[in-house]
Amino acid sequence: MLALSRKKGEALVINNNIEVTILEVKGDQIKLGISAPREVPVYRKEVYEQIQQANKEAMAEQTPEALNQLFNK
Repeated sequence: MLALSRKKGEALVINNNIEVTILEVKGDQIKLGISAPREVPVYRKEVYEQIQQANKEAMAEQTPEALNQLFNK
């Protein structure tokens, strides 16, 4: 993990097309601004993990018979 120090108004760039800017610092919280292309999804980690879990559960529910029914309609 890369750890960086940034102050309010400073930014960092990821992969030439994503910019993360420190907008505000209040106590132990910071507010980030993220500029990224529309096709780049940006999620809070807890939301991302929920999406991944839901996808795993959906895949686990799929049986070969269910997939055959889906594609042979």
